[in-house]
Amino acid sequence: MKDARTSARIVDLLRIEPEDRVLEIGPGPGAITGIIHERGPARFRLIEKDTYWAEHHARLERPGPPEVEVLNDDALAFRWESLEGPWKIISNLPYNVGSPLIWDIVSRTPQLTRAVFMVQKEVAERLYARPGTKDYGALTVWVQSYVRVEWGFVVGPGAFSPPPKVDSAVVTFVPLPKERHPSRPDALAAMLKLCFQLRRKQLQSILRRAGKGDPVPLLESLGIDPQARPETLPPALFQQLAEAFGSLDG
Repeated sequence: MKDARTSARIVDLLRIEPEDRVLEIGPGPGAITGIIHERGPARFRLIEKDTYWAEHHARLERPGPPEVEVLNDDALAFRWESLEGPWKIISNLPYNVGSPLIWDIVSRTPQLTRAVFMVQKEVAERLYARPGTKDYGALTVWVQSYVRVEWGFVVGPGAFSPPPKVDSAVVTFVPLPKERHPSRPDALAAMLKLCFQLRRKQLQSILRRAGKGDPVPLLESLGIDPQARPETLPPALFQQLAEAFGSLDG
């Protein structure tokens, strides 16, 4: 990114405090890295897959604390469960890894306190989508089962060199209380895969194909219209449905 003002706006959304631990994914040349360091978090860690840039940041001398910890690793293979204590996470995510990485981060980071991601605009729209809209899907439900998604701002191609062919957008994640997280994440993931592969079908038809008997009584007991389609269900109802359906014999 070549636009310093945009970089600063992105970092502003992370709301860095002196006691914070900040993790940046894929810093590359460091468009926002220096700005984060200037904000003075207590700890600052980088995960960079490219060995050249990882070594660059490891060698770079920065004035004052904090010391920058550099991990030369693929974020998609990183054990998010290993992050001890509270962390804030920030990244300009590559288009091809944004969705799977966000899926893992929100569900597997033990004490995520805030996250700011710049992603392809259409991915941001899916993350922020509301039930009943065309952008609402499996990624939406999964992410919104763990965090509240706040829309930041759109970043045009001119902010980058070379300019991409699409717009980007910045979103902020504010974690939900633990008691609102899915009690059976594996069941929810399976339910989302099942439902959104057949998103134009009615829920009763989709669940009947899964072979656990007549789903109508279960749907009605949860206050769900059996004729409803997957994109109409809010995340909380999807969690209830996944838990109940996963508990059935069949």
